[in-house]
Amino acid sequence: MFKFNSLLVFILSFLIFSCGSNNGNKKSDFSLQIDQNKSKFKLNDELKASILNEKNKQIDSVSFYLGEQFLKTARSTDYNLNLQNVRLGNQNLRAIIFYENTSDTLSKNIQILNTEAPKLYTYEIVNSYPHDISSYTQGLEFHEGTLYESIGQYGKSKLRKVDLKSGDVLKEVELDDQYFAEGLTILNNRLFLLTWKEGEGFIYNLDTFEKTGTFGYNQSEEGWGLCNNGEQIFKSDGTERIWILDPETLAETDYIQPTTHKSVATKFNELEWVNGKIYANTYTYPSVAIINPENGAIEGLINFKDLNKQVTQHDKLDVLNGIAYNPDTDKLYVTGKNWDKIFEVKIVEK
Repeated sequence: MFKFNSLLVFILSFLIFSCGSNNGNKKSDFSLQIDQNKSKFKLNDELKASILNEKNKQIDSVSFYLGEQFLKTARSTDYNLNLQNVRLGNQNLRAIIFYENTSDTLSKNIQILNTEAPKLYTYEIVNSYPHDISSYTQGLEFHEGTLYESIGQYGKSKLRKVDLKSGDVLKEVELDDQYFAEGLTILNNRLFLLTWKEGEGFIYNLDTFEKTGTFGYNQSEEGWGLCNNGEQIFKSDGTERIWILDPETLAETDYIQPTTHKSVATKFNELEWVNGKIYANTYTYPSVAIINPENGAIEGLINFKDLNKQVTQHDKLDVLNGIAYNPDTDKLYVTGKNWDKIFEVKIVEK
């Protein structure tokens, strides 16, 4: 995972600007040019850039960054930047020019796409289990063999502990009417629950369902889905970003952008961690993306078309939403909003 220390970034930025950066209102003496004015690249491409120095300033060195990720430092005016091991999506290429005891920062917005199209998958139904037909499912997750579910809508939002085989509710807590429950995840005996537009999430004691704290969203726009890899928490907000959260403070420290070979994707809702990948359903579509958490590459797409035809049809039947992976049994389960079944499924490559 590409990590950066926010304090270190702040200190370096302070040093750069305090030594006389030409940023601000003063026009730069330099300009950053990309060969053929390209703005779209593929992972592992070589980006050719140059610094135009019309006033012939004495350049000491130029350091290139993609977002906060360091690429290289050199002394020439022409640069070949290899886009290996970088994050995909909409990125900001920065060149920090050090010259004559001062510095200047230039930037260009570029887009980096994956090299390969996502692999396509379909599904086979292995088994089905009863599910509360009134549950507007938002989050679904196994922990130590037990299923936990969050249910949305204003005035109807709940957090539940559920027996998979019978569908019985083992424990339940209702949210106040002003909250719309969204995704959940469980880490270190704490259950984290998002709300939709209310700008905060809730922390519960896993055993008692007692609410022990709250957390804010900082930069993300809304609360959609959550999952974790045992060390970090991942959060979707309906935009092109999946945020990476500190598991202790819940601060949004970084993000990835789910990206195919053609475009940057949005509207990822329910998230689930499955064998080192993030599984994410696209809201209102019967599909689940398989996302590389290191760089955001969408490596696969699972088509769950017609699965909704296997449940009781009624006027409140809604979209696929709810992915739960049981690591103890290596089994994957999916359901939907107001579906009366949870399905154990086998994923099959087309």
